[in-house]
Amino acid sequence: MASLTISHFISFLSILAFTEAGLIGVNYGRVANNLPQPPQVVALLKAQGINRVKIYDTDSSVLTALANSDISVVVAMPNELLSSAAADQSFTDNWVQANISKYYPSTQIQAISVGNEVFVDPNNVTKYLVPAMTNVHASLLKYNLSSIKISSAIALSALQNSYPSSAGSFKPELVEPVIKPMLSLLRKTGSYLMVNVYPFFAYEANADVISLDYALFKENPGVVDSGNNLKYMSLLEAQIDAVFAAMSALQYNDMKMVVTETGWPSLGDEDETGAGAANAASYNGNLVNRVLTGGGTPLRPNDTLDVYLFALFNENQKPGPTSEGNYGLFYPNQQKVYNVDFTLQGVNNNRSVPINGSKTQVPATGDVTPSSVGQTWCVANENAGEEKLQAGLDYACGEGGADCRPIQEGATCYDPDTVAAHASYAFNSYYQKKGRGAGTCDFGGAAYVVTQAPKFGTCALPTGY
Repeated sequence: MASLTISHFISFLSILAFTEAGLIGVNYGRVANNLPQPPQVVALLKAQGINRVKIYDTDSSVLTALANSDISVVVAMPNELLSSAAADQSFTDNWVQANISKYYPSTQIQAISVGNEVFVDPNNVTKYLVPAMTNVHASLLKYNLSSIKISSAIALSALQNSYPSSAGSFKPELVEPVIKPMLSLLRKTGSYLMVNVYPFFAYEANADVISLDYALFKENPGVVDSGNNLKYMSLLEAQIDAVFAAMSALQYNDMKMVVTETGWPSLGDEDETGAGAANAASYNGNLVNRVLTGGGTPLRPNDTLDVYLFALFNENQKPGPTSEGNYGLFYPNQQKVYNVDFTLQGVNNNRSVPINGSKTQVPATGDVTPSSVGQTWCVANENAGEEKLQAGLDYACGEGGADCRPIQEGATCYDPDTVAAHASYAFNSYYQKKGRGAGTCDFGGAAYVVTQAPKFGTCALPTGY
């Protein structure tokens, strides 16, 4: 079978809509200061054939850019608004008018996630969730927007038990106050449960007992559920079925589910077992193949898998461990972090793609070259503009103490003679000298970390000093 690139895979969805294949979307997170402007992002989505996107708010610039794009959108009401939404329907009336009606139907808003992972929010807004969802739904009905679904994305940590899948159950303290009322509302409104599911977290915490191949959808012996004798070939499907089992235990076995977040980081701290570009390429590529080949989970074989990958971009301002900012399919300059192979055979497409302009090349195969695994580099973000790049370059070569001798005129790395190329060399020198520490590859949004070796003309960037 011929190899297919990421630019083709979702273009198949119009054909696959008539089969048992599931749907793939992507989360467009924006916790960063170096991302392209929304119109550029929409152009990227369209160029890649991505026609389903989920955002974490109702940002006007994003929703305006998505208008008339044929991209369906899931938006969110942020957690900090839930108490106001729960207290007064006039608040949700105004919110729906300002954030939904204003853009719909030109922007194809498909659903609203009322809050995100509310149960783990340190501000403890759980008690407001179902009343807020109820009021948002009433406001949608009031303004003739009943086709827009309401739900709330929950974390897998809402489960008390997730292994074996057949023993799946919700945390007892959540069941009566929020889970049952929420599922009842979803059933009543014809909606579905949104769940964020990350096999990476389970693997990272239990790498001694969970097979990496099992976590990455690779060939493996499988795991038999002792409770129902079903055999699982992937950790994600086992986790999904644990949620289905938990819903069935509460007599909601007719509920649909959408995986609103899942992904694998291409970079992590030393203690984040499994983080890396090769594993991220395997997880996302194999997951896409799994979704597009159709069929459901062992417990729900007739249901399709609908999944939103996390995330579109690496996000340089996300707090927490290194992995948090490195789930992106793309760097801020819109080039791929790695190439996801979307053939059913999993055949690598051995090509390269440009980064930072046509003179910089990184490997773009479904796997990462062994020599680059675990290594990182710091390169210029051309979207930051030449003025910011020059300021960063001046700092790195001056006060920053970077070794900029190779980019002086006549030296080995002077060509290509561009601000972006010179800045990348200087930024990387500074980053490597600082031990690749957190925050040492930013330069005010003018730089970001890559996991595949960049090259400028004949000059390769060093990996250490």
